[in-house]
Amino acid sequence: MKKIIVLCLVSLLGIGIASAQQKKAEKKTVTTVFATDIDCPHCAKKIDNTIPYEKGVKEVKVDVPTQTVTITYDPVKTDDNALVKALAKLKIKAEVKK
Repeated sequence: MKKIIVLCLVSLLGIGIASAQQKKAEKKTVTTVFATDIDCPHCAKKIDNTIPYEKGVKEVKVDVPTQTVTITYDPVKTDDNALVKALAKLKIKAEVKK
């Protein structure tokens, strides 16, 4: 009887872990490219040091020659408008590149 109870508890634990991993895999991210007015490495460094700490931001890539900033983020926590405002706080004009 004890073996059956232990076996049931172990199987329930396994099912719980499997469903938690599945929910973790379902999290989605959005990647948006912003056209900006950056023109120097100093501007890029300012973005790299600040934007990753915005809520929901997962990754930031700055390309000075093309004047673009690519941001990957969690759409549940932030959106394009909030990121444009965050860049504006750094005195960088940005808009979503189409």
